[in-house]
Amino acid sequence: MTELSRPQEDGPPSVEEIELRLFIDAIRHRYEYDFRDYSMSSLRRRLTQACEHFDCRSFSMLQDKILHGPEHLEELLSFLTVQVSEMFRDPIYYKALREEVVPHLRTYPSLKVWVAGVATGEELYSLSILFREEGLGDRTIFYATDINPSALQKAQRGVFSLDRMQEYTRNYQASGGKASLSDYYASGYDRAIFDKGLRQNVVFSDHSLVTDSVFAEMQLISCRNVLIYFNGELQDRATKLFYDSLCPRGFLGLGSRETLRFSQQADMFKEVNPQARLYQKL
Repeated sequence: MTELSRPQEDGPPSVEEIELRLFIDAIRHRYEYDFRDYSMSSLRRRLTQACEHFDCRSFSMLQDKILHGPEHLEELLSFLTVQVSEMFRDPIYYKALREEVVPHLRTYPSLKVWVAGVATGEELYSLSILFREEGLGDRTIFYATDINPSALQKAQRGVFSLDRMQEYTRNYQASGGKASLSDYYASGYDRAIFDKGLRQNVVFSDHSLVTDSVFAEMQLISCRNVLIYFNGELQDRATKLFYDSLCPRGFLGLGSRETLRFSQQADMFKEVNPQARLYQKL
């Protein structure tokens, strides 16, 4: 199946565009997953890949397959949700957390950290290692959320490909790591199995930034490389949800290509470290 063309601004939408929107509505009504405010270009690209995977020549064929075969839904979600991640991705972010955020977090007797859009867990384990090294692990509860149950299960297992550990180790060292990354995992059968103690204080849960609301007051929210898949309206909804979820002067971390600068909540945060995309609630 070829990449979908955008509809002409002054003309009727293409057949593919109509199929795309019907597909999104069908998934919402049948399974209550709402992708209406996701970036259409991103959805188009991801669903094109799903069509190829499921051997469907059109979105209509894919819709029929998913509506009448709910056993395929979880597999479809792997295409529609963010699955690409790495440990200590963008080391400058984690280094800024250590140097500029952790000193503030140490003033709290207990901490709650929300990793929104946790995917398969690389960011969660990175934060858990950082908090352990900074002496905050025992007083921190991490909330790891995603809409993809398969991804949450992988995150809970804490098992990653061993061939990526060299890359992760470089990231860890550049982020200011205080030990060796290999201290945190055991290797076997081409897998790296991370210390179960890193997820001892972790609550894994389904949560949608599209439809769900505040569930706890956080000192830190880390939601990296998720908002780029949303349109402007949904980005504003998510950042307002983060604002409402943070305690006074709590911190928000975004991905390297994300910013609050043009959002409706821009005046509700101050930039702690613009390069690292770290913000503090005013």
